[in-house]
Amino acid sequence: MISFFRNILAIISGLLIGSAVNMGIVMISGSIIPQPEGADVTTMEGLVATIHLFEPKHFIMPFLAHALGTFSGSLIAASIVKINRLRVAFMVGIGFLVGGIIASIQIPSPFWFLALDLLVAYLPMSYLAALLINYVEKNKK
Repeated sequence: MISFFRNILAIISGLLIGSAVNMGIVMISGSIIPQPEGADVTTMEGLVATIHLFEPKHFIMPFLAHALGTFSGSLIAASIVKINRLRVAFMVGIGFLVGGIIASIQIPSPFWFLALDLLVAYLPMSYLAALLINYVEKNKK
C-alpha cells in the first residue's frame, strides 16, 4: 500500500515539477528567440490569430519546453519510486502527452511541428528519464 501512495506522490510531483520547467522555458523563450513582429502571444486568441507569422525558429523553444518539462518531471517521478520506474515515468509522460494533444487542437501549428512534438517530446523523453535513473541507481557505489 505504501508503494501505491509513493507512486501517486511521484506522479503528482513529476507533473508539478515538469510543468514548472515547461512554463519556465516558455516564459524565457521570448528573450532568447524574439517573437515575430506583430505576433500576440499574450492570449490564446492572439496566438491563434498570429501563428501564421511564426517561422521554424519560433518552434524551437516550445519543443524544448515540452521535451525538457516531460524529461524533468519523469526524472523526478522515476527517482522517487523504488520499483516500476518506467511505468511511473510513462504515467508522467502520458499526462504531458494529453496536454500536448489538447494544445495541438487549440493552437493551429504546422504539421511538421505537431508530428515532431507529439512523437518525440513526450513518451521518448519519459523513457530516457527512466533509463537514466535506472542507470544511476544500478551504478551507485
